[in-house]
Amino acid sequence: MDPKSTIESGRAILGIEFGSTRIKAVLIDEDNKPIAQGVHDWENQLVDGLWTYSTEAIWYGLQDCYAHLRDNVRREYDIEIETLAAIGISAMMHGYMPFGADEEILVPFRTWRNTNTAKAASTLSELFVYNIPIRWSISHLYQAILNKEPHVKDITYLTTLAGYIHWQLTGEKVLGIGDASGMLPIDPDTKNYNAGMVSKFDTLIAPEHYPWTLESILPGVLVAGQEAGRLTDKGARMLDVSGHLKPGVPFCPPEGDAGTGMVATNAVLQRTGNVSAGTSSFSMIVLERELSRPYEVIDMVTTPDGSPVAMVHCNNCTSDLNAWVNLFKEYQQLLGVPVDMNEVFGKLYNSALNGDADCGGLLSYNYFSGEPVTGLSEGRPLFVRKATDKFTLANFMRANLYASVAVLKIGNDILFNQEKVEVDRITGHGGLFKTPGVGQRVLAAALNSPISVMETAGEGGAWGIALLAAYVVSNADKRSLAGWLNDCVFLGDAGTEILPDPADVAGFDRYIERYQGGLAIEHAAVDALK
Repeated sequence: MDPKSTIESGRAILGIEFGSTRIKAVLIDEDNKPIAQGVHDWENQLVDGLWTYSTEAIWYGLQDCYAHLRDNVRREYDIEIETLAAIGISAMMHGYMPFGADEEILVPFRTWRNTNTAKAASTLSELFVYNIPIRWSISHLYQAILNKEPHVKDITYLTTLAGYIHWQLTGEKVLGIGDASGMLPIDPDTKNYNAGMVSKFDTLIAPEHYPWTLESILPGVLVAGQEAGRLTDKGARMLDVSGHLKPGVPFCPPEGDAGTGMVATNAVLQRTGNVSAGTSSFSMIVLERELSRPYEVIDMVTTPDGSPVAMVHCNNCTSDLNAWVNLFKEYQQLLGVPVDMNEVFGKLYNSALNGDADCGGLLSYNYFSGEPVTGLSEGRPLFVRKATDKFTLANFMRANLYASVAVLKIGNDILFNQEKVEVDRITGHGGLFKTPGVGQRVLAAALNSPISVMETAGEGGAWGIALLAAYVVSNADKRSLAGWLNDCVFLGDAGTEILPDPADVAGFDRYIERYQGGLAIEHAAVDALK
């Protein structure tokens, strides 16, 4: 069908993802191609020392994003969205959203960006003999217990951002397995929370005499392909304030942005992986076997269908890089030259390719916030050089591009060099790859691996969760998620691949050696600039 007929007949599928700086909605057709979109930009707030988004901002953002989608549909096709074939909700993973008996949030949403849970994460990692990152919901919960926060006794439900929105739209307290694996470790055999760890946690907090057990407050776990509820009357009104959208639309399990990134890059099969590089960055490598031991800088999560994944998560990626590019934009405006940001990014990024492979000695630390992989609970963006270093524009931009994936390299060096993990394909997506070829080449040098970028990768996680919604309603022959993606979405699309240049690899290795040696400068900056 043509897009207008697809929408009119209710066969379009909607995916909505809440990213760190943008909420995006994508409408796809029966061939899984985007046919309309809506966006809403937003920013987290630092309130009482914690990064948060208010529930008011969450709902205003969702409704405004959907309103922009409606506007796009009316403008392009001169019709209204009345019903849909399926809906999927995705959001940034982890964090802490506890609710009481009245279904009101008990404390402001604590996002993945917060780094105040180190004591809890360390204690739980030792208790479970399993790496529990500071971002995970269980770390936030136990830290609140350690802090004697009075709200803990009143918790009746604990979920993630995606789980919260899904619950309000459908009434179902469930979560996709990928997002659930960022709350508490998953047992790969049962495809549910690790029962032994749940029991250990309940024993650990027994002296507090809370009226709940851990299992009683966590969302149910679903895998890709399962229906996860339907849009209620209340949910339809909350999503579409115009009143046109009808209830009854089926939902896929709500997922985290890591899972939707894997889907959007066709990286749910063993020996494949992807790197998402935007405000934060993370790599996801689907494993053939368990790692030999836990590593503090590697999170074990799952694909949306439950396969084990080694995840390296970095709190910082392109924010500092974008800030420097905006400085050049201001200079261009000062000269009275018209600004085209695509051109500004393209010129500056491509200039980096003319720099020295090791950036001429220059160093950049892009830490807008803390960076757990390198042991920083807070961040201070820094640019560092010696007087004798080669301070050129090309080296400056290259150093900042290297910084955007430097922490990612540190974590993945463990996987590839120590654990001897092998991958057949790594696919990149996100803002770092918008300028063709440059981000790919930098990441290929960092990971010493071929990097592919697909034309569809720019659609991002909203497209990924739309695909998961399509998988629920269109997979009549019950193919595996990987098989369905290969046959129905990515058939013949392998993307554009860039191989690592040996000189770039050697240069990045020299850069990262200086980078790790210079971390003491970053620590000193955090201590000195309060």
